[in-house]
Amino acid sequence: MTLDPKIPSGPLSDKWDRHRFDSKLVSPANRRKHTVIIVGTGLAGASAAASLGELGYNVLSFCIHDSPRRAHSIAAQGGINAAKNYQNDGDSIYRLFYDTIKGGDYRSREANVYRLAQTSVNIIDQCVAQGVPFAREYGGQLDNRSFGGAQVSRTFYARGQTGQQLLLGAYQSMMRQVAKGSVTMFAQREMLDVVLIDGKARGIICRNLVTGQLERYVADAVCLATGGYGTAYYLSTNAINSNVTAAWRAHKRGAYFANPCFTQIHPTCIPVSGDDQSKLTLMSESLRNDGRVWVPKNAGDKRPASEIPEAERDYYLERKYPSFGNLVPRDVASRNSKAVCDEGRGVGDSGLAVFLDFQNAIDRLGHATVAGRYGNLFDMYKKITDEDPYTVPMRIYPAIHYTMGGLWVDYNLMSTVPGLHVLGEANFSDHGANRLGASALMQGLADGYFVIPYTLAHYIASTPVEKATTDHAAFAESEDNVQSRIDRLLSVKGSKTPRALHRELGHLLWDEVGMSRTEAGLKRALARIPELREEFWQNVSVPGDANNLNKNLEYAGRVADYLEFGELLALDALHRTESCGGHFREESQTPDGEAKRDDDHFAYAAAWEFQGVGKTHELHKEQFVFENVKPTQRSYK
Repeated sequence: MTLDPKIPSGPLSDKWDRHRFDSKLVSPANRRKHTVIIVGTGLAGASAAASLGELGYNVLSFCIHDSPRRAHSIAAQGGINAAKNYQNDGDSIYRLFYDTIKGGDYRSREANVYRLAQTSVNIIDQCVAQGVPFAREYGGQLDNRSFGGAQVSRTFYARGQTGQQLLLGAYQSMMRQVAKGSVTMFAQREMLDVVLIDGKARGIICRNLVTGQLERYVADAVCLATGGYGTAYYLSTNAINSNVTAAWRAHKRGAYFANPCFTQIHPTCIPVSGDDQSKLTLMSESLRNDGRVWVPKNAGDKRPASEIPEAERDYYLERKYPSFGNLVPRDVASRNSKAVCDEGRGVGDSGLAVFLDFQNAIDRLGHATVAGRYGNLFDMYKKITDEDPYTVPMRIYPAIHYTMGGLWVDYNLMSTVPGLHVLGEANFSDHGANRLGASALMQGLADGYFVIPYTLAHYIASTPVEKATTDHAAFAESEDNVQSRIDRLLSVKGSKTPRALHRELGHLLWDEVGMSRTEAGLKRALARIPELREEFWQNVSVPGDANNLNKNLEYAGRVADYLEFGELLALDALHRTESCGGHFREESQTPDGEAKRDDDHFAYAAAWEFQGVGKTHELHKEQFVFENVKPTQRSYK
């Protein structure tokens, strides 16, 4: 089956404007008659709730935390892209579009990416109006810095707290609507199923994480903004509460899952320090503006950095990629870090780290300037490692970070389930096989502030739905399924904790579906994951009961979903016998070790349809058509 992305006709630059005009509207008086559920309160979810509430819809917003301010969007430190061209260095909407298509290794939809570049310029104005404290130059103008994958400075930032400040802007806008009564906030709720009536998404079943009670909510449409699935790997830069459950449960209800093998490895992470670690800490990619990445030239050189002279240092990114240097995209930087460590030139006790050195920048700019740009990041690094990056280089190593795969959506952000819209990282649409840095915040806010208000209105105006209540049989069936799964988890009473089984799955995925993949390794993963899943259901230990706060039960439910999703992740990686972006198949590389695409056979989004646990998914394809950018071998040299 070939999927229809519903891309508007006409020139690329006119598609969004034309589509907005052609889309049906809901009048202000009628909007209050319609209820919309939004699951997730990060940048995508909070901005969507704020926008739809402001328009007059009745919005039900669901947050897995005790407060939306704890959404994982706060961890995006480095910045947000926008094609403002304030630096007068040659940027434009088209260049941002081109850099994003190229950065994604030509595995994304042109129309969506161009729309993202168009709306980027409005995002900055919106956020400034909300009071987001972006950095400014001496004259008072908004400042910009560079980020990987671009040769212009287009990244707006608030020191190393950009995600936090943007989230506070969206949060305060949403809470204004809560005060006005157009948005109702439900904190500490976890969505465990999507309810379909007549084939359309009409509600959700969620669990109150404090009381344990299952709750039913009905609406005219549902929006998922629940982030990515990087925590399937156990160790990742994601928050512990980040998970795949909402997206996976929607997938099991008929929403196709696209390109799950496109997972991003971030090159600038504090290395693993021990076996008992539960997550990793990200150091912002913005540090690569002034930090220089290097390792010793000689394998096995364990001298402190200060004792290794310049002549015996290999600034390998600057050497191999003279055009971009340390600002190559994340996938390129990550693979090169792995390569030098595999050669025995890694630093630190484990040998799985490289240096990120700021001595040159401090000498050139002065301590105060560097502290002004990165001070809070340096402080965080020192608190975690007890090393001062002002005097010794940081040690970094790649780690699982963002996920470009997600639920398949068309141009309207609607999944294959009518009425189920998917925003931000939870969908697959904009980043291809590799996300450029500073684009996640951009996509989340674009989807929430500027896209979903139009496309959701069109769906509501053009798709009549019967009035329904939570007494409908579909809600009872869905709640029974959720309760049965909870009862099953509690009844096993085995001897292994969910964390132990999750750790084993994560190590398997990192080894076989991590920075590089091989056919043999992927087949090993596909053989082992069902065994782990069987062990989970035979031997997991979940103490406590369902009718109160039970963190073990929450976690066990998520691990159960990882053990189903992980099999699809490996299957997608096995089927894609090319290399592109974050998906690197060792069998498909150029002579100098770069990713080698196969445009003749894989220029499509692989959208998978659920057939049952343990059964092979059915593959559907959205063929990508490149009318404005000619796919070429990606080079940053």
